[in-house]
Amino acid sequence: MFDLITIGDSTFDTFLILEEDQNTCSLTKNKKLLCFNYAEKTPINNTAQSVGGNAANVAVGVRKFGQKTAIITELGDDINGHIIKHELKKAGVDIDLVKRIKNNDTRYSIVLNYCGERTILSYHAKRNYTFPKLPKTKWIYYTSLGKTFEKIQDKLIDHLKKNPDIKLAVNPGSYQINKATDKIKQIIPHTDILFVNKEEAIKLVGETQPPKKLLSSLYSLGAKTVVITDNENGSYTFDGQEKYFMPSYKVKMIAKTGAGDAYTSAFLSAIISKHNITEAMVWGTANASAVIQKFGSQNGLLNEGQLKKLLKEKSDVQPKKI
Repeated sequence: MFDLITIGDSTFDTFLILEEDQNTCSLTKNKKLLCFNYAEKTPINNTAQSVGGNAANVAVGVRKFGQKTAIITELGDDINGHIIKHELKKAGVDIDLVKRIKNNDTRYSIVLNYCGERTILSYHAKRNYTFPKLPKTKWIYYTSLGKTFEKIQDKLIDHLKKNPDIKLAVNPGSYQINKATDKIKQIIPHTDILFVNKEEAIKLVGETQPPKKLLSSLYSLGAKTVVITDNENGSYTFDGQEKYFMPSYKVKMIAKTGAGDAYTSAFLSAIISKHNITEAMVWGTANASAVIQKFGSQNGLLNEGQLKKLLKEKSDVQPKKI
């Protein structure tokens, strides 16, 4: 019996940390533009590489809290696929459901870090997703997939109908939200916890709304609990009865990559461990604050001992009803 099985694409991420005191690139915040001087060399301060992708990050993050996790993901037969599989196994994630595809590439991303924010150049390898026979599990976490995700989603819904005791958490990926919004909405009525950031929430709802109203709009789509993260502004939850806001911790941010997945993994770990929603928000906030202080989606993930220590230090920061 697994505590959690994650479903989604995995990536191999290369982080490039751009020098901020050079005149070879500039940031126009109001237009959200990161600009480079054409045909010039752009210096970098540092570089790092790590396994990424929502499914991999959450599988590793939940495993660090002691829960038993597995991942359903499809990799190419290249060196990146080998590295991802090796790193997942080293982290204690069960890889029996990992599929290697011959003569195919593994997804990868180039992450440009500048002034604490990240710009992601993402390569999506072609996939023909299949849904394997699942072992017993308490929770399934369904997240970002590319083209042809529809058939795996249909089979997931059928599996949930046949196994009503399984709980489902969903965090749609960019392709699913931007290119197949109506399709991804079909799984929300089967969802116990829907995780989205503020921008994703607006796209699902179809209009700009304040977070408190977004919670209600997403809840009306059928999710039992809605969680919205809003970067350094904090997070919001609604379970159909109470709405809560949790401020973020004030820490020195190095990179935002993986913060949402860190929040999700700790939130889910708390719920799996029978904690309530407000305690889960605190866990998520703590984990996210640790990840943004390091490069890489998984390098800053907390274990249970580190979490308890951080919660004592930040005990004055708590959720409040809104």
